[in-house]
Amino acid sequence: MTEQEIRAAFVNCTKGEAKRLSVPRDLADRPWDDLDYLGWRDPQAPDRAYLVTVLDGRPTALALRCPGPASWQARRSMCSMCLTAHTGGVSLMVAPKAGKARQRGDSVGAYICSDLACSLYVRGKKDAGAGSRPQESLTLEEKIERTVANVAAFLAKVTA
Repeated sequence: MTEQEIRAAFVNCTKGEAKRLSVPRDLADRPWDDLDYLGWRDPQAPDRAYLVTVLDGRPTALALRCPGPASWQARRSMCSMCLTAHTGGVSLMVAPKAGKARQRGDSVGAYICSDLACSLYVRGKKDAGAGSRPQESLTLEEKIERTVANVAAFLAKVTA
């Protein structure tokens, strides 16, 4: 995906906001074959994160808000997208809803890996520590499909 495609894909912020947000400069170096979605934290605004995926054949992007670290985040939590458990590595990410619901201030939240690296955790390319991934009888492909379905369900809630 190019920076222009990413900026045009946002569904829950204005075109001006999408134009001003920080897009990673290392897009060409990302492990695209291992990513079910592109996610990143804004280095200039630590309470902001972004998620871009291909849904129904076209890129769809969300702007997310995430609170700063708090003392309660030291406990073990599970990501609702990839089902990886982290100690302090899962954040409540809140997305303003799209359209008129956004104007009313409606939002949707989900607990997501703080580094937005769900795809890499599922594939075992990144490790969250001992006991972070539950023992399952699912194949890797089934785990990937579940993660993709969870991300799509979250996007559906934002755009509903």
